[in-house]
Amino acid sequence: MYIKRLIDEELLKWKSASERKPLLIRGARQVGKSTAVRELGRHFDFFIEVNFDEEPRLGGLFSAGLGVDELLDELTLLTQTDVIDGRTLLFLDEVQSCIPAISMLRYFYERRPQLHIVAAGSLLEFALAELPSFGVGRVRSMFMYPMSFNEFLGALGEESLAARVRDAHPQAPLSPLVHEKLTLYLKKFLIIGGMPEAVRSYAQKGDLLEVQRVLDDLVISIQADFVKYKKQVVFANVKAVFDSTVQQVGQKFKYASELHSLQNTQVKPIIEMLELAGLVHRVTHSDCNGIPLGAETNPKKFKLLVFDTGIYQRILGLEVADLLLSDAVDVVNKGSIAELFVGLELLKTSDCYQRTSLYYWHRDALNSQAEVDYVVQQGDQLVPIEVKAGTKGAMRSMWRFMDEKNAARGVRLSLEPFGGYQNVDAIPLYAVKLVTSS
Repeated sequence: MYIKRLIDEELLKWKSASERKPLLIRGARQVGKSTAVRELGRHFDFFIEVNFDEEPRLGGLFSAGLGVDELLDELTLLTQTDVIDGRTLLFLDEVQSCIPAISMLRYFYERRPQLHIVAAGSLLEFALAELPSFGVGRVRSMFMYPMSFNEFLGALGEESLAARVRDAHPQAPLSPLVHEKLTLYLKKFLIIGGMPEAVRSYAQKGDLLEVQRVLDDLVISIQADFVKYKKQVVFANVKAVFDSTVQQVGQKFKYASELHSLQNTQVKPIIEMLELAGLVHRVTHSDCNGIPLGAETNPKKFKLLVFDTGIYQRILGLEVADLLLSDAVDVVNKGSIAELFVGLELLKTSDCYQRTSLYYWHRDALNSQAEVDYVVQQGDQLVPIEVKAGTKGAMRSMWRFMDEKNAARGVRLSLEPFGGYQNVDAIPLYAVKLVTSS
């Protein structure tokens, strides 16, 4: 069962382009990179997949000093598959296990520009960190994340419902029944998350308890990867920092919190490794006095998001039975799952060709504290986003931000239907994508 992904359309555009570069798909492990490339392979006459973990001997071809044409001739013989420009897709999987193959991508662009070649791999970012200039200008990166809420709806056969969300806005709200249906789907998505294996399990069996077992397996495999990060980093320390990140979602990250045995100098590089692995995403504080947002950041003030809500709730130890019996408001109130969900959706629905940065705003003045969960740039305007777990709540921080920064528009995300408060749009949590597209 193949589940359609947002990235599929971009891959087909890349295939049809008159000029293209070798493509490097980047993202955390098991988010569907290889599956998406194999689906793309169905649109070619010939498809060659080289998995450097499963067939390490093939890595020798890339380190043998062969030219591009010689190497492709060898691959033709070994795989019994023709390599024809425009008709063959060459897929280099787990490419982080063959550094020479990464380095050779630039030469494919120079010598065989009409050949379609895609590379991907888990923990790929660690290899790329060792090759900062491996193919500047000659290789194109595409970033992939776990499934978005709209992709989740599509997996459950609710494409028309997802289309209704895309067409809705505060001046054209959805009916109460449709809103209620989407809210219930959102509750399930927060429990299941966007990892393709978990979503596929639910789509096929409809068993949320089985989904929890799948998530448990994924957590174990993710933690098993910790030993592959760097030999000088202790496995237990990586796990401790990751677990602390889970506990601190929605808060400014504190090095000392639950990490009393580790020094700040030990924690910082581990966080950077977790970011490289795609397991956490940073939300950096910005003064938000203008654009670009990244121009006035304070790197010492940041939050960290775990890369998937399903993984988050399993590590946090939330009881799925309680979640199932709770209404949507109670589920969204668990931990900081609403803020986590919004941040992840902003990443998933962003331009896949660039690494998106997330920002928040915080004012820490005496008797005048205020915080806006996210701030995004829309054209030459800054748009503050406030996340409310339920359907109620004041917006003092939102108003303060808009007044101080002269923001023309704000967004409130909650479980309430589409609506508005003066120049603040009220958008349901399930329609995060509309924040940056409206």
